[in-house]
Amino acid sequence: MSRRKAVVIGAGIGGISCAIRLQSLGFDTEIVEALDAPGGRAYVRKVDGFVFDMGPTVLTVPHFIEELFSLQQDHAMLGEPDFPAGTLDENCRIRAGVSGGPNTSKYVEIVPILPFYRIYFDDGTFFDYDGDPVSTREQIKRLAPEDLAGYEAFHDQARAIFHRGFLKLGYTYFGSLGSMLRVVPDLLKLGAVQSLFGMVSKYFKSDKMRQVFSFEPLLVGGNPMKVPAIYAMIHFVEKTWGIHYAKGGTGALVAGLVKKFEEMGGRLRVNAPVKRILVENRTAKGVQLEDGEEIGADVVVSNADYATTYLKLVDKAHRRINRDALVKFRKQSMSLMVIYFGYERRDNDPDLRHHNIILGPRYEALLDEIFEQKVMSPDFSQYLHIPTLTDPSLAPPGHHAAYTLIPVPNNASGIDWELEGPKLSARVLSFLEERGYIPDLAARLKHMSFITPDYFSETLGSYLGNGFGVEPVLTQTAFFRPHNKSEDVHNLYLVGQGTQPGGGTPSVMMSAKMTAREIARDLGVEASVINGVPEQREAAA
Repeated sequence: MSRRKAVVIGAGIGGISCAIRLQSLGFDTEIVEALDAPGGRAYVRKVDGFVFDMGPTVLTVPHFIEELFSLQQDHAMLGEPDFPAGTLDENCRIRAGVSGGPNTSKYVEIVPILPFYRIYFDDGTFFDYDGDPVSTREQIKRLAPEDLAGYEAFHDQARAIFHRGFLKLGYTYFGSLGSMLRVVPDLLKLGAVQSLFGMVSKYFKSDKMRQVFSFEPLLVGGNPMKVPAIYAMIHFVEKTWGIHYAKGGTGALVAGLVKKFEEMGGRLRVNAPVKRILVENRTAKGVQLEDGEEIGADVVVSNADYATTYLKLVDKAHRRINRDALVKFRKQSMSLMVIYFGYERRDNDPDLRHHNIILGPRYEALLDEIFEQKVMSPDFSQYLHIPTLTDPSLAPPGHHAAYTLIPVPNNASGIDWELEGPKLSARVLSFLEERGYIPDLAARLKHMSFITPDYFSETLGSYLGNGFGVEPVLTQTAFFRPHNKSEDVHNLYLVGQGTQPGGGTPSVMMSAKMTAREIARDLGVEASVINGVPEQREAAA
């Protein structure tokens, strides 16, 4: 019997994850990627002997990754618990050694990172954020002892939100308003619909602690002043499963996933940009590439940007719900400027960490300028990533490969990045040198390049150059977020950060699983395939 055909547009982590799941559901799956290599936002750049992850660097929830590497053709495991019992203990996270499971370790080595982040304040003090309550209490006692009692109350509420919002509802596909209304009372009871910063401010008096316990949504494109308090669950996601790193960079994880996909019989085509999605009788029939080639398919999954998918790939005539006006009305996340640089090591370098959050002198005002006013700010905050502290293989001997990420407005700002990009990069690198984070950086610099919102727009096809898809405000959460199943075109599905549940590496993997479940249900995949468990998995259990 011939296998049904699926085409996935885009080889980002969400797209590859969904393609693996489609292979496990019995489809003959082909990924078509516009770039010359897979990864999407997780693309890898190699230059002057340095290896730079161009996008995400933070990995959480290792068992999500392990599950993908455990799948086999015609064994989709969709009937297995999303959170196996052994993964639910708050003390189960791996703090040393190898944190990837046995199947993950066949493809990529994943290791834990501690602390999760070192958070620097503008006055030079810092907070080592590691998710451990004992350590956290000591950090608070040192910087803001008046907030110890507030932390205990915050911790309890964050735990309750995590249990309901992530463990119980994380894999819920809100495809109808009714599915949303059923959970609203619980979310209201938990206080999960107020703003995260508002919730945090109730418990913490210190500005520093308010920043420490509210900054994380920035890593998925959210404004802490605007995202709902359900994002407090991130604190417990990290506390429960930790922060991890793929040796060789996130690109090594991408390579491992591609290898897994191809071993399962899937095919990846690079340098294959899609011109349009083929639609007949309101049903997706495949894709047409820019060179004119048509690829027929029973199912089309777009890992492209949500807005780009509808505005550029689906003709207006086929869109009754996702019309231009609605798509353009949705608020897009902020964008990013990312500076990639390689520099000489010194034995007396300051004690930086793998992940460093360097906060500027203003917090609320800066966020307002980035997200709401969309103007260039006189100051900045940044995430400084130095993976060679963990993995020296990414740079020539005696050197570091680093990048620093600066949140900036998306291209609705009208900022001329050809003019402003070089200015901002110079300011940021001078700041790192003058403030003593990397002394004499200019003299030690061996490579420097950067990307701006224009890269996200022109190379990655992100509408308005957004960095994280649709902004995760309350009115664009759950049911109100773009749906993984197209309302306009049958057999067209969306996956990735712009869809449910949202941005971040674990979320796009969850998106892939949610989308696979909808496809299996809609196309009548046999229950034995949907629930099939590979023999080696059964033996291990």
